[in-house]
Amino acid sequence: MLTLHNIVKTFATEGAEVFAVHDVSLQVKAGEFYSLLGPSGCGKTTTLRCIAGLEIPNEGEILLNGEVVLSRKQNRAVPVHKRDIGMVFQSYAIWPHMNVFDNVAYPLRYGSARRMPEKDIASRVLEVLRLVHMDHLAKRSATQLSGGQQQRVALARALSRRPNIVLLDEPLSNLDAKLREEMRVELRDLLRQLGTTAVYVTHDQLEALTMSDRIAVMLDGRVVQEGTPQEIYSRPVDGFVAGFVGNINFLSGRVKSRAPQGDSVVETPVGLIHCSNASLAEGRQVKIAIRPESITVARSVPEARPNEFQAQVVRVQFLGDSLAVDIRIGDQLLFVKMRPQDAVQSGEYVHALLPPESCLVIPS
Repeated sequence: MLTLHNIVKTFATEGAEVFAVHDVSLQVKAGEFYSLLGPSGCGKTTTLRCIAGLEIPNEGEILLNGEVVLSRKQNRAVPVHKRDIGMVFQSYAIWPHMNVFDNVAYPLRYGSARRMPEKDIASRVLEVLRLVHMDHLAKRSATQLSGGQQQRVALARALSRRPNIVLLDEPLSNLDAKLREEMRVELRDLLRQLGTTAVYVTHDQLEALTMSDRIAVMLDGRVVQEGTPQEIYSRPVDGFVAGFVGNINFLSGRVKSRAPQGDSVVETPVGLIHCSNASLAEGRQVKIAIRPESITVARSVPEARPNEFQAQVVRVQFLGDSLAVDIRIGDQLLFVKMRPQDAVQSGEYVHALLPPESCLVIPS
């Protein structure tokens, strides 16, 4: 459905050329929910705007549904209104002087040279408003809508032309936490129901992990890792991805030995740590990354096991569905996520287990 080949976009600032997008290539399949994830300034919105035609890349090629809509070699750039896309902006961009119906009908009335008959427009608008549960508010003024309702109107407007692909630029960032959680589920279910291809820009790791079929993590204008949410979370390629996507603990160390079956033993400030599926050369400097929920904390253990250390509980925070616990092993502070029923107290000594299969070795 969407292919980007070696997209480069630069901006001139203070007499220098800055790369906003640097040699980005990706493919999005039909019906896929594909997220561009990264911190502010990483190039994800600029990439989205290049797909839409709101920015013209300096280099590269873009194909939508098999059609070349941008090629610098061919000197071809299809205008925005002729690309078969719908777009939802971060600010929603709802017309304040129009009601809900007219906002959604706008691209049907003015977005194409072949204007639909008004009767067909009315039918299409009510159809998409029903999909987003806004048909009962069709005549309401845009100025009388809540943030969640405005978000639904913006989505209905993007879907009204039945585009091949919908581009969404952080559409949930202006909503409160509870509504944002509800809209994540609602938006993902709606797009799956319609079979619509979506490219979604976000800096929110939870949004990307819960909504996406695949994720491209971006930094400094480049895609540093692409994969399913499970791959991005469980097998990050470097320290940036590991630290950006969810909470994680890092331990610096040096590979002491490696076993024939592919395990490594790493010297760290807390002691020797065995890491499964990490066969690296002896003496190599590495980082061990382990997720907070992978660490097991207990007051007593039946027998000694690899990667088991005595630790002291430093801080306990009750989060409702979990406990956020800081423990200290030697001079190293680690963050642990525990069940509320497994309560521990600040100051007490416990046993901490770092399972070898959960210790990810990342070359320094």
